[in-house]
Amino acid sequence: MSRSPLERALSYHTRTKHHLQRYARALGYLDWSTQPDPFRTFEGAPRVLLPLRAGELTAAYRELHRPGAVPPAGVELGSIAALFELSLGLSAWKEYRGSRWALRCNPSSGNLHPTEGYLLSAGAPGVPAGLYHYVSRDHALERRSTLDAGAARGLAGLLPAGGFVVGLSSVHWREAWKYGERAFRYCQHDVGHAVAAIRYAAAALGWSALLLDDLGDAELSALLGLDRDADFAGVASADREHPDAALLVVPAAPLGRDEALAAARAVGSSAAEAIRFVGGGAWAGRANPLSSSHVDWDVIEDAAQATWKPHTDEPAAAPQGELPPLDGGGPGGGALASEVIRARRSATAYDGGTSIGAETFYSMLDHLLPRPGVPPWDALPWSPLVHAVLFVHRVRGLPQGLYVLERSEAAHARLEAALAHPFAWEKPDGCPDHLRLYCLSEADLRSPAQIVSCHQEIASDGAFSLGMVAELGSTLRERGAPWYRRLFWEAGVLGHTLYLEAEAARDSGGRVRATGIGCYFDDAFHELCGITGDEVQSLYHFTVGGPVEDTRLMTLAPYEHLDRARRASSPPPSSPSPSAEPTRRRSPGS
Repeated sequence: MSRSPLERALSYHTRTKHHLQRYARALGYLDWSTQPDPFRTFEGAPRVLLPLRAGELTAAYRELHRPGAVPPAGVELGSIAALFELSLGLSAWKEYRGSRWALRCNPSSGNLHPTEGYLLSAGAPGVPAGLYHYVSRDHALERRSTLDAGAARGLAGLLPAGGFVVGLSSVHWREAWKYGERAFRYCQHDVGHAVAAIRYAAAALGWSALLLDDLGDAELSALLGLDRDADFAGVASADREHPDAALLVVPAAPLGRDEALAAARAVGSSAAEAIRFVGGGAWAGRANPLSSSHVDWDVIEDAAQATWKPHTDEPAAAPQGELPPLDGGGPGGGALASEVIRARRSATAYDGGTSIGAETFYSMLDHLLPRPGVPPWDALPWSPLVHAVLFVHRVRGLPQGLYVLERSEAAHARLEAALAHPFAWEKPDGCPDHLRLYCLSEADLRSPAQIVSCHQEIASDGAFSLGMVAELGSTLRERGAPWYRRLFWEAGVLGHTLYLEAEAARDSGGRVRATGIGCYFDDAFHELCGITGDEVQSLYHFTVGGPVEDTRLMTLAPYEHLDRARRASSPPPSSPSPSAEPTRRRSPGS
C-alpha cells in the first residue's frame, strides 16, 4: 500500500535525523569535480544591467520596525535594483590562497545557495513588462519572457498599483552535493532566509511584501518558467529548480492586515490569468548545467513530491494580541539598514568570553514576535508555529540555564506538555511583561549545548544558543504535508532576524555576530528537553556570540568588478515629494 504524503513527510524527517552514533546519510566526502555552479544563468536571454543603489538608501535599520517611518520609493530600475541587491545580491567576496568565493545578503547552509530569484513585473521605468531571472554575481536581470502591451496591461490589472512579484525556487542538488539526504531541510531554511531578506529589503524602500500563500507549486512553476522543458534541454534533472514561494511586493507603507491578505488572495485567485499572460510572451534563454555528474538522492525527490503544494485557500491567521511597539532607539538604532544588511555574516568561531546584557538579549527576542506592518513577520500570513528553546551562557543579569520563548500565547499548553521534564517555568526577573520567556532550569549547559550541536564549540562559546522547535505533528496532520516546508521557512525567517539583530546590536560587552547551525543531534536535543513523539520537533539551531575573525581570509567588495560600469548609469531610487567547513556541519562564513 502506498504511503500518504503526510506519512512520507514525517518519514523523511525521521530518516534524516542526526544521531550521536551516526549521521544522516551522505557521501561523507566532497567530490570537488562535481561541485555545483552557484550561479544559474540563461544563455540567450536579454539582460538588464542593474545599477548599484542600495548604498544610497537613507533608512535607519530601526526605522524598518516602525510602520510608516520610511517613505515609499518609486518603482523604477534603481529601486528594483536596490531591492535585489539587499536581498539576494552579493555582500562580499572572500579569498584564500588563490581561491575566491562570494557571500550574499541572504544566508545559506554551507554557503551553497540553492535559492534562485525571479521578478514578474507588469512594467516600470527601465524594466519592460515580463518575467526575469536574477543573477547575483552580475547584478543583472535576465529577461525570460517579454510581454506585449496587451499582456502587460492584463497583468497590471491583476496586481495592486505598482506591485510586482518576486519568486523563489531551489536547486536541491546544490545542498545535496555536500549534505546528502538532509539537504532538503537546508533548502527550506534558505527559502525562509530569502523570504526574510526580501521583506527587509522592501522595508528599506518603504514597501510592503507578503507571501502569496494560496499559490500552488504547479502554478508557481508555470509563472517562473520552470516547467519549460525546452529551456532546460541538456540540463540534468538534478540541476533543475523546484518552485518554492512567491512574494507580492507593493510600493506602499505597510498595509493593514486585512488589506494585505485581501491583496495577496486576489493575486492568488487570478494565477491562471497571470500564467496565460506570461506563458504567451516571447521567451528567451536556456539554462546552464550546474554539475558534470550527480548523485541521486531519491529520498529528497520523494520529500519534494510529498510536500508538493496544490492551490489552496489558506485560512487567515487569527489576529495576535497587542504588543508594545519596538523601541526604535535600541541597540543599533542609528545604523543604516543597508549597512546592517550588507554586513551580515555567519560567525566561524566565538571567543568564549563576550557577553551581552539582558536588555540586549530581550531586545533580540522581542524582534522575533510578530507585529502588524513590522518586517519580517508581516510577510508570513500565519500565526507563529516555531518557538525557541535557549541555552543562556553569557547574558549579564540572567542566570545560566535552559529557557523557552513562546512566540504565541496559544502555544503555551502544547509546549508545556511537550517539554515534559519537571521544569520550573518561571519568568525571569526584569523580563518585559509581554515577552513570553520562561526559565526552565538554571544550570551551566555549555557542554550539553555543544554536544547536541554536533560537538561544535560555537554552540557553547557564544552568549547564547538555541533550538527552534516547531509544532510539527499537529500542524501537518491538521494542514497537510506541504506545511512541512513552511515550518522550515518560518525557522529560516527567525534565523535571518537573529542574524540582523546580532549585526545591529551595540552592547557594552562587545560586538556580537550570529550563525545558523544545521548540524545537530535531533533526538539528543529532544531528550534534553523532555520531548517525545513528533508533535514538537527541532528544525534549526542557532547561536550568537563574540566572533573571532579568520585573519587568513581577504575580504573584497561585492561588486568591485562592476562598480565603474554601473555607479553612474542611472539616478538613485526615487521618492515621493512630502540590503571551507567540515563536511557534515553548518557552514561558517555564509
